[in-house]
Amino acid sequence: MRVVIKGDYPVFIPHSPRLLILVGATGVGKTQLALKLAHTWGAEIISADSMQVYRYMDIGTAKPGKTERENTPHHLIDVVDPDGVFNVSLYINLARQIIAVPGNNQKLFIVVGGTGLYIRALLGGLVADAGADKDLRDYLRMQLKVSGRDSLYAILKEKDALAANLIDPHDTNRIMRAIEVWHQSGKSIIEKQREHHFSERPYHYLKIGLKMERSQLYRRIERRAEDMINCGFVEEVKWLLAQGYHEDLKSMHSLGYRHLTGYLHGDYSLEEAVAAMKRDTKQYAKRQETWFKADPEINWFSYDDFTSLSKLVEEFMTGADTRNILT
Repeated sequence: MRVVIKGDYPVFIPHSPRLLILVGATGVGKTQLALKLAHTWGAEIISADSMQVYRYMDIGTAKPGKTERENTPHHLIDVVDPDGVFNVSLYINLARQIIAVPGNNQKLFIVVGGTGLYIRALLGGLVADAGADKDLRDYLRMQLKVSGRDSLYAILKEKDALAANLIDPHDTNRIMRAIEVWHQSGKSIIEKQREHHFSERPYHYLKIGLKMERSQLYRRIERRAEDMINCGFVEEVKWLLAQGYHEDLKSMHSLGYRHLTGYLHGDYSLEEAVAAMKRDTKQYAKRQETWFKADPEINWFSYDDFTSLSKLVEEFMTGADTRNILT
């Protein structure tokens, strides 16, 4: 069923798909929790990770293993090749097609990931805007080519500090889009998203966020980076480059891949590459925390408090208590 706001009270409409939204910073334990909940409730998992959509990029994106994916149906993993086009619009179209399959309104889907924009758009729709400004985009691409990403990010910080605080300094596509929106409207892209309220609300959902003390999270991030190297991450990046998936691709600009590409090109040592990967992943986790903490709908739990978390999920599934199920 779906929750529709009527005055101050929620009214429940039957036969709308149920979504359990599981969010949190990278490394906090979302994947294992999602698998555990999926086993309990016979659910299917929809990834909300902007990197797991790429084929062949397995170790660096921490995809669920083959056995896990065989035992529990997963969606929106391995959707496009590393040089393919993928964006939030494609994401919500594909996710909504999966959910809309006849009979799926009786299922629970667990949407799990750290890409907050994907989740927000899936639940509430996309912000309508004036579209791309070709002349400005051409100028920004030239700026990127001549002066590099730092110069582009500096433009964003000057024009839209709010967006700059939430956008990865290496995500040139989002940086350019945010600059475009500011030039077109005189407003931050973040302000426009907040004005939109992402209010389509086609699903009945419960949002759960996992949290962990930051020093512990950072230790986990460091261990995971080391585990990735031990599991063959360098060989994975070497293979991708050999297939022609060059470092200028959006996918290859992501965490870990850009660091190891630099190592393989001889820009720095493996030790320096791994140290930079750990540092940048911690910064990314901090931005994720900032994004999700701004969402009042999220019910927060310690990563190891499975008992309390499970109780709320059971209330959501049985309809026994809706006090914490927000819309």
